[in-house]
Amino acid sequence: MRLVSEFFGSLSFLQRNALPSRWMTLAIAGCCVLGDPSASVLHADEPNETGSNVSVQVFDTDAPGWRQLDGDDFVRVNGDDQTLVWEGTEALGSGQPIGVTRTKFEVKNFELVIQWKHLKPAGNSGVFAWVPMSALEGLPPNRLPNTGIEVQMLDLDYGRKYTESTGKPPTWFTSHGDIFAVGKSSMQPFPPLSPDGHRSFPSAETTHPHGEWNQYYVRGINGEIRLWVNGVEVSGGRSCSPDEGYLCLESEGSPIRFREIWLRELP
Repeated sequence: MRLVSEFFGSLSFLQRNALPSRWMTLAIAGCCVLGDPSASVLHADEPNETGSNVSVQVFDTDAPGWRQLDGDDFVRVNGDDQTLVWEGTEALGSGQPIGVTRTKFEVKNFELVIQWKHLKPAGNSGVFAWVPMSALEGLPPNRLPNTGIEVQMLDLDYGRKYTESTGKPPTWFTSHGDIFAVGKSSMQPFPPLSPDGHRSFPSAETTHPHGEWNQYYVRGINGEIRLWVNGVEVSGGRSCSPDEGYLCLESEGSPIRFREIWLRELP
């Protein structure tokens, strides 16, 4: 799998061209290589016993089952021909109109790795997991699905913009990887929680600002979903309903780029 060179550009020995095979690097987590799904579950959840806050977690997506997604794997739902434009395995999202682009297939148990970068301050986007077709059929422009689990991608300036426009502090959301059930869906969020108990707030602040790449690793198994932001597990929830459906890339008003989208479906 490809190296996330944007995170380690200053480390010459980690440059993509220097590696004999493809690797994906998730920054600032426990140092381990994940092979089969059981190994992924076992090691990704273990604490870093060394106590170091500068270590590397590596996912070998040359392992069986991983595949890289591109425009041929997605279908426009309620956008236009500029909402999400693919350039090979990288996509530029205009943010307009508000809506989603879905995978051509449904998933139940899965691992997803995706890099994203907001192009302007206060950008808003995300990935929806387990969205049923009933929430996508006939969805008009400038509407988001009313069912699914959202893994939010929010720029660090969003809170500042919210305060400037409302005069209130941004207490009900963060910019570091909130997860929450949308509309008709339900989920038991992992703590820490938002004040209303609806969102799983991140336990660490590891998001990079607009103009810089971030990487999400999302794992959904039997109705439980977990998120790692730039290598650190931060949020999640269990007892998700629905726990099967489409993955969707969100358009929500601001330009964004996606790349290095890798998926492994699990038993």
